Amino acid sequence: VQLQASGGGLVQAGGSLRLSCAASGRTFSGYRVGWFRQAPGKEREFVASINWRTENARYEDSVKGRFAISRDNAKNAVSLQMNSLKVEDTAVYFCAARVVGQAEYNYWGQGTQVTVSS
Repeated sequence: VQLQASGGGLVQAGGSLRLSCAASGRTFSGYRVGWFRQAPGKEREFVASINWRTENARYEDSVKGRFAISRDNAKNAVSLQMNSLKVEDTAVYFCAARVVGQAEYNYWGQGTQVTVSS
């Protein structure tokens, strides 16, 4: 499966952005789709994920209540709605997918830059 991430940009603190991760080549059925981010000088970290079939969602603690991950059946895409953005959310955001039941995310999209200014 090929992943295409989009929706990054520059926003002021407190603002919102919506990222999208679209799949081509197959549907997300049977996959868990996740968002990760990597800030300059830091390791990549988990942000959120969703089981496409059950819509079970998981979040990293610092984004709970501010970010929401969801699926879009019609577009075969997963969205990450980011509200109340903070300067520390600035990073390159990547979407990834793994087969449900497997530990590793095998499929990765290109990153999209999110910059939050103060």
